[in-house]
Amino acid sequence: MPTPILHKESLIPGKTSKLVLHAPQIAQKARPGHFVMLRMSEQGERIPLTIADTDRENGTITIVYLVMGKSTAMLEALGVGDAILDVCGPLGHPTHIEKRGTVVCVGGGTGIAAMHHIAKGHARIGNKVVGVIGARSKDLLLFENELKSFVDELLVSTDDGSYGHKGLVTELLRDRLEKDKDVFEVVAVGPVPMMAAVAETTRPFGVKTTVSLNPIMVDGIGMCGACRVTVGGKTKFACVDGPEFDGHEVDFPELRRRLAAYREQETISIEEYRRVSHGE
Repeated sequence: MPTPILHKESLIPGKTSKLVLHAPQIAQKARPGHFVMLRMSEQGERIPLTIADTDRENGTITIVYLVMGKSTAMLEALGVGDAILDVCGPLGHPTHIEKRGTVVCVGGGTGIAAMHHIAKGHARIGNKVVGVIGARSKDLLLFENELKSFVDELLVSTDDGSYGHKGLVTELLRDRLEKDKDVFEVVAVGPVPMMAAVAETTRPFGVKTTVSLNPIMVDGIGMCGACRVTVGGKTKFACVDGPEFDGHEVDFPELRRRLAAYREQETISIEEYRRVSHGE
């Protein structure tokens, strides 16, 4: 059954948008860390998107996406009143959340939205939550106000220094870990290079580090095998074994190579879509 779009908001014009979908069954079951699979047309591919928030009372889920390829461009063409053909979920294993003290939640890019749901889960059970978010510049930051509404502390960095700390999220993270010995876990969601850098930053401190490997997923149910990752020397499927794994065990160099495997085909696909949709 098609899933109606109740609200659409452009977070970064032409690049990133937020959708609120009427999906009561998913909203009832979804927990932090879960994702959904979307399909925009009968001939379209399935794409995974992490759930950024849920509202069980109103039966809605929130997703945030970056317009990168053909499928997200098709999604961006939809608006309030339109419906997404298929929305399947919740999928994957939810985030393991227990009350233990202080957790640092790090987010970059659209990963900030996914991290938001996880951070909220920790806050709800009584953990002290320190949020760390970063972007290239202030206008590219996401979910700052949403996070400020419940985290105990929010640290912000921008590459160009236009807002907050000038530099990387890992610099803020390292400083925090040096000063705060009560941090029991670091959660990182965002671009693969950022998550890899976070894992290397926390390694000397011996702090448990959880990363979300959604970027490599394709079909979301373990059938295609495209999301194979090496974790602790063993082959895992990001969609059915994860999407969250121990960041200190992930083979990030291999992951980066696999992410680049179909870059040429992805470029051809989006260029062809734009040519046809614009009547060129």
